[in-house]
Amino acid sequence: MKNVLLLFALFLLSFGVSAQLVDQNGEDLVQFSGMVLDGTNEQLQPVPYATILIKNDGRGTYANLEGFFSIVAHKGDTILFSALGYEDVTYIIPADLEDDKYSMVQLMTQDAINLPETVVFPWPSRDHFKLEFLAMDVTPELQTRARENLSADKLDRLRETVPRAGAENASYYLRQQAGKTYYIGQRPPMNIFSPVAWKQFFDGWKRGDFKKKRD
Repeated sequence: MKNVLLLFALFLLSFGVSAQLVDQNGEDLVQFSGMVLDGTNEQLQPVPYATILIKNDGRGTYANLEGFFSIVAHKGDTILFSALGYEDVTYIIPADLEDDKYSMVQLMTQDAINLPETVVFPWPSRDHFKLEFLAMDVTPELQTRARENLSADKLDRLRETVPRAGAENASYYLRQQAGKTYYIGQRPPMNIFSPVAWKQFFDGWKRGDFKKKRD
C-alpha cells in the first residue's frame, strides 16, 4: 500500500512539474537537448563547442567538448546550429509536441573555406614598391655590409653562437636515437673504411680545418 501511495505521489509531482513548463505569456516550453555530430563521414565524431541559437529570440548556448547541448526553448522555435568550418543547419522544433522534453542528434557537414591570398607590403601598392625599389640608393657602404653579412666566416660564427630552435634539437635527438637503435646488438660500422669520410677529411685538410687557431 505504501508503494502504491509513493508511486501516486511521484506521478502527481511529475505532472505538476511538467505543467509548470510555460513562460509568462502562457506559451509551452520544452527542454531541448541532444548531440551535435560531424556527419561528413561514417565516423560521426562530435563537433565540440558548436553554437546553438534560437532565431528571433537572442538566446542560445554552446555544446560541450563531447557535442552535448541542452537549452529551454518554445515549441515551434527555429534552432540554428553553427560551428567554425561547418555549414549552418536550421531545425524547427515540432509545435505539436505532447511532452515537455525533446532530444535529437544533429549532423553537420564540413565546409571548406578558401581565403584569398594576402600579400603585405610596407607600401600602399606594387607600383609604389617598384618606384621606391628603383629609387633606392645602394651606397658602397651598404654593399660592403651586405657582403660581410653573407660571407662564409660570418655564417659559420652565427651557426656556432645562435642557439638551435626546439624543432632542430628534437630532430637532432631523434636522429641520434634512430642511429643507436639501428645498430642494437651489433658493432656499428667504422668510418675509417668509408670513402665519404676520407673525402671529408681531405677536404677539411685542404681548407685548414685542423690547423691550430691562434687567439
